Order: sequence, then structure tokens, then C-alpha cells
Amino acid sequence: MLMIKVNDIAVDFTLPDQDLKTVKLSDFKGSNVVLAFFPGAFTSVCTKEMCTFRDSMSRFNRINARVFGISVDSPFALKAFLKDNSLNFELLSDFNKNVSRTYPGLHRNFAKVLGLEVSKRSVFIIGKDFRVKYAWVSEDPGVEPKYSEIESVLNKLQ
Repeated sequence: MLMIKVNDIAVDFTLPDQDLKTVKLSDFKGSNVVLAFFPGAFTSVCTKEMCTFRDSMSRFNRINARVFGISVDSPFALKAFLKDNSLNFELLSDFNKNVSRTYPGLHRNFAKVLGLEVSKRSVFIIGKDFRVKYAWVSEDPGVEPKYSEIESVLNKLQ
């Protein structure tokens, strides 16, 4: 299992967004990118986390940072989640779980449901040079990221 660390070159991927449009990470070389992996749409902590990112988007836009939420949910579930929460950034569907396996890893038997695998809650910041500048992965799906750390790293990358 590949674990992505700070200073690693980002592993490129292509995923569908909530509108079934293809998004390729390497298309954003030259920009700062925030990848926010979350276990599942419509769960309480994930909703709070994605809404916190939504409420911070003006600051992310000011520092030219692109935000993507990523989960193993289908594009159709993500579209409903985006709409219900008025999210103002793209959600990417890692339905085959390959990107989650590469970046944060997976929670197995999530919520004690045998066989249910979801992305670990995590945040990766990819710099303009396509290197990982920040990596945070939680083993506890109930723990939110430290939003102030994310903003601090991004402010230094301006």
C-alpha cells in the first residue's frame, strides 16, 4: 500500500465529478489543490466538514486554491449531497476506491457493516509544483481536520 507523504510528487488520477465530468488532477499543475477525502455523503461529520470548506471558499479563492471533496459515493449521491448542502466546489467519485487506496487508505467494515469500505477522512494539499505540501489522515472518522492548519499551509504557498 502506497502512503502519500509530504514532499512526495502527487499521484495523478482521473475521477468523475458529481456531473459525470472527468477531472484529472494533473490538469491543475501550477495551482494549489486541496483534496478533502471524506467517508460518506449525508453523514453528520462529513456534512459538517464539507460545509466548513464551503463556508471557507472565499478565502480559498483569494489564495488561488482549488478544493475537491472525494468519497467512494456514486456521482449521483454526490450530486444530491452537493445540492442539499449548497456546496460551491466539485465532489469527485472514487467509486472504484483506487484513489482512496493510494492516498489516505480505507476504513474497512465502516460503521460495523461487514465489507463496507470508505475513504479515511483526510486532507492533502498539492502545491503548484505537483508536490504534496500537507498530508493529514485520521484513523477516527469522527475527527475533523484542523482547518486553521490547512489555511496556514495554503497562505505560505501563495
